[in-house]
Amino acid sequence: MSNLQFQNDLDRLIEILPEKVRKHINYGQMEDVIEIVLDIGRTPEVRHAGGRIEYLGTETVNDEDISYITSRIQEFTSDNRSGIPGTLHRISAIRNRQGKVIGLTCRIGRVVTGTIACIKDICMMNKSILFLGRPGVGKTTKLREISRLVADELGKRVVVVDTSNEIAGDGDTPHPAIGHARRMQVTQPEFQKDIMIEAVENHTPEVIVVDEIGTEAEAQAARTIAERGVMLIATAHGNSLESLIKNPTLSDLVGGIQSVTLGDDEARRRASQKTVLEREKQPTFDIVIEILDRNTLAVYKDTAEAVDYILRGWPIRPEIRKVDKTYEEQPAAPKQEEKREPTIGEQINKLEKKIQPSDSLNFSFSRQKYVEEVKGFKKIYLYAVSRSIVEKVIERLDLKAEVTRNLDDADIVIAHKNFAKGGAKILSTANDYRIQVFYIKTNSMAQIQKVLKDALQITEASETLQGYYDDAERALDEAKAAINKILAGAEDIELQPQSHHIRKLQHELVEQHNLISKSVGEGAERHLRIVGGKDFEQKTG
Repeated sequence: MSNLQFQNDLDRLIEILPEKVRKHINYGQMEDVIEIVLDIGRTPEVRHAGGRIEYLGTETVNDEDISYITSRIQEFTSDNRSGIPGTLHRISAIRNRQGKVIGLTCRIGRVVTGTIACIKDICMMNKSILFLGRPGVGKTTKLREISRLVADELGKRVVVVDTSNEIAGDGDTPHPAIGHARRMQVTQPEFQKDIMIEAVENHTPEVIVVDEIGTEAEAQAARTIAERGVMLIATAHGNSLESLIKNPTLSDLVGGIQSVTLGDDEARRRASQKTVLEREKQPTFDIVIEILDRNTLAVYKDTAEAVDYILRGWPIRPEIRKVDKTYEEQPAAPKQEEKREPTIGEQINKLEKKIQPSDSLNFSFSRQKYVEEVKGFKKIYLYAVSRSIVEKVIERLDLKAEVTRNLDDADIVIAHKNFAKGGAKILSTANDYRIQVFYIKTNSMAQIQKVLKDALQITEASETLQGYYDDAERALDEAKAAINKILAGAEDIELQPQSHHIRKLQHELVEQHNLISKSVGEGAERHLRIVGGKDFEQKTG
């Protein structure tokens, strides 16, 4: 929206306010205003996007002020909402027990462009998308822009089911912000589900846009629409996909959940309890996008896979996208005759079937290892933790990980427990991004190694890696014993053959005691020789 258009729309809202409120409004500071609040017996307030509250004068609001506003707008609907024709502003009423209006929230509607540039490629996939997020993070703004994108740029038949007139504004003519999309108004909120079905039956849309799916009946209507092959773009209240799964009213949007009792063999194979939760059916929405804040989105490109991972307790992290960045469009789907790479979920399921009941103890690591091989390295963000020690541990143990300086790219965060309070903002952001945080107590090699093993899920169930750690421990114990003997005057001592990484650990341990060590032998027989006797005396003398 141009500044001129915004100014015109804002003028139309301010025109309905009483003079004693109007005269205190500073037009120059209205760009980030979310709403103007008027409650009887209180000073009028202007609420800004950053949480700042500005009071308009010192006079309190009275009955006459409320009546002045309500007489200049349309009647409130059953959900206590009204608006100003031709604008996106919304006026909501608070009533007392007798039904009298005692407070008004004038929410400023504005067209914001560019908010979906980072997910434009996803919007053009012809898949149903569900947006989640708390009130005020811009869900409706994104619906409005997607409606215009799909209708104008893709040339699809789009119908907006506009229950509160927030998407396309009040009045009989839809706001230009939705482009050539058509709008169906809903007389009462409880009729939204009926209008959704009516839109499909009467107006042959290719895409339906709905704001705030909030009841079980609306969730069922959404499923009916999706099953008819219509692309659905909608929003629902809820901070995360996980919270939506646990919401019995709306869980059907992502496939619903059911309790399943497993047989003994299957429970052992999964290394789980006999009664587990599983996804009941195909999700209504192919893609779920969590709006973390106005500039950050978390995208689950495969809802079915994401729900399965969450229900099984497997680690999964959505793709984080920033509003101010652009992302490449996805390549066209492969033709049927072309060979298609199986998805991670398909490969893991295939791996599960290969695992026999006797392997159940190793399943946790096998799955994680397989996911690592498919997805590549884990990126670690450090807070008050020694980068050099972490990198040395990663190199020594040959871990599939690397350190990143950008929190946006991180898969896990490792923080020093003593600095947790000071880093509250970083840790809070990590939590918003669904990034796991692990804490160390000290910046010691042993502590960092232990936390890295936990963070990368190198568990006792891994025979290969656990064996490696056991071997390393035994080899270092052997080296310590040999060092003590050398310091007591012993001649050269040769240790047992070890791998390159373990020998490196032994060399470093020897150097710490100012002794000399050499790698001798070939291939599998290569081992350390610690120099003692006369050679040691010559070196130290």
